[in-house]
Amino acid sequence: MEMMLMPNDAMIRLSGVVIHNYKCIDNDQSFDVEPDVTVLVGMNESGKTTALEAIAKCHYFDEGDPKFKFDALKDYPRARYNKYKKGDEPEEAVTLRYEISEKMKSHIETEMGVSLEGTEFTVKKTYGGETLVNISKLFSGSWASKVKEVLGKIAEGGISEEELLGVKSRAQLDSVLSGHDLGENTKSVLGLFSKMLPATGESGWDNPIQYSIWEDYLKPSLPVFIYYDEYYQLPGRVDLSELKNASPSDPSLKTAKALIDLSGADLDILSAADDFEEFKSELEATSIDISDTLFEYWGSNQNLEIEFDVDKVEDDDGRNHRIVKRVLDIRVKNKWNRVSLPLDKRSKGFNWFFSFLVWFKAMQEDKNRQYILLLDEPGLNLHALAQGDLLRFIDDLSEDHQIIYTTHSPFMVDSEHLEKVRTVVEVERQGSRISDSLQEKDPDTLFPLQAALGYSVAQNLFINKRNLLVEGISDLVYLETMSAELLKRGRTGLSEEATIVPTGGADKVATFISLMRGSKLQIVCLLDSFVDKKSKQRIDDLVREKIIRDKNIVYYSDVCNASYADVEDMFEPEEYLLLYNAAFDKNVSISEIKSDRPIMIQLKDMNGGDFNHYLPAREFARRSAEIDLSDKTLEKFENLFSKLNSLL
Repeated sequence: MEMMLMPNDAMIRLSGVVIHNYKCIDNDQSFDVEPDVTVLVGMNESGKTTALEAIAKCHYFDEGDPKFKFDALKDYPRARYNKYKKGDEPEEAVTLRYEISEKMKSHIETEMGVSLEGTEFTVKKTYGGETLVNISKLFSGSWASKVKEVLGKIAEGGISEEELLGVKSRAQLDSVLSGHDLGENTKSVLGLFSKMLPATGESGWDNPIQYSIWEDYLKPSLPVFIYYDEYYQLPGRVDLSELKNASPSDPSLKTAKALIDLSGADLDILSAADDFEEFKSELEATSIDISDTLFEYWGSNQNLEIEFDVDKVEDDDGRNHRIVKRVLDIRVKNKWNRVSLPLDKRSKGFNWFFSFLVWFKAMQEDKNRQYILLLDEPGLNLHALAQGDLLRFIDDLSEDHQIIYTTHSPFMVDSEHLEKVRTVVEVERQGSRISDSLQEKDPDTLFPLQAALGYSVAQNLFINKRNLLVEGISDLVYLETMSAELLKRGRTGLSEEATIVPTGGADKVATFISLMRGSKLQIVCLLDSFVDKKSKQRIDDLVREKIIRDKNIVYYSDVCNASYADVEDMFEPEEYLLLYNAAFDKNVSISEIKSDRPIMIQLKDMNGGDFNHYLPAREFARRSAEIDLSDKTLEKFENLFSKLNSLL
């Protein structure tokens, strides 16, 4: 009757967590867990790691690891520990909410002959070491009613209700029935009834059917947790004798042990061997498998390879005695310069990635377990782009495993799925608080989410291959509106393939161009005439250094046949004055405008300095259909768009 399920079946998934009393979490903190990836975001010391540890201790894959067992002295909220010792505080630590798949629900119903009412159940862990299971949402039928139902199907008498009520297991049922002479109908009914019972009845549960569902179906398939942080990173050199006797509390040696296990080598034989060639071959074969996965996602440097060397070395035991050690050296070689370094001398980011793959692949050797990965600050030492690769790796892993990870990096947050983020913030005199990102108000906690969203917006500005950089938002409004007007007239507008990108001013154009180089994007700049010599010099420097071609920098003055021109000079003076007067409630007449000076310079002088360029642009966008645009204005914009289209 026991049902062992493969991990990929994902028969049971974690759907929610309530942390009751654990370290800095001293009041109930509840949050939903996504089917694939859940992200805990918060500042340092906010309680992210605390939450991850609490979850891991509920059902850790290595039951013998003392680090992942609840210890009231170390784990109970310190301010209330004395009351806890006196029995005045609750013992509950964490409640996990699980959901079974429809496939598993159907399997249990078919095997046991019962109808389940739902798919959720909970498992609560206490500081007293108890595991409290509640499956009432799966099956709430009483034991007494089920007994009466069975007795009603038995045609012959002889079996009392009292006898069946006392039955708690199949073994007890067999014992009760052995004293009765039963007919075939009764045997058939009781045979189906026995499927609802557990094999043994030493459970303390009042309802044997609920216990059977838990013991025979849910418990064997319950996912186990794997916790991983930077302390599990492999060392560059491993003493195999020390590894053989390693304390289970030493994370780095546990990862080294996982590497040996993956290779299939016998550590007892290896720690006493004199010839290591066979072992080197086994390690290299393991390394190839891990490296193939590593370099699929490690985009920073593809010219690295892992090398292993095993040898005997003499050492001093500290008492003037020479001893012989068998050591494993793990090195990373750069294939370009042919220089190799110990693994722990390479970047921490590379070591983290490689060590995690060793650790995880070793865990995957047990095919009968379903794993939930708990990653504490993954990618902490990775470059921003490498963190993007790690996000892709995590996303692929989540196809087979639920993942919960912590971060305070905006590059480790998928801005397209902010609904998967839970924020963690420490509140004065209240401990750590965990909430949905939409509910969070703390600006420091929200910063990584805001930065991730901002980065995504910035990236999405450049998703097109052809980009027209302009100085400000008013340029964008004028160009888009005028392009639409020309197209309505059957004339040439700006190409639909072009994306107009406002840079925020002439002084920022050069920075945008520099940042976008190497992105394989087509870039054209459309600029006002320069007033600031430094900004002009920066553009000239980019041309001289061949970062952008000179012909890809277009000035409004080129189209206006003037020594100086802004976008506003593309309009005939009467037309722009109409927009200006409407936007600012002015009444400047064309007679006040001199024909030998750019209109913008004159209006700024009249206005006592500068003014908001966007307001006339907005007025144009609102009223373009009713403004009688001159042929000269239409022709200037059409010529401009023709030139830009040829460059884009």
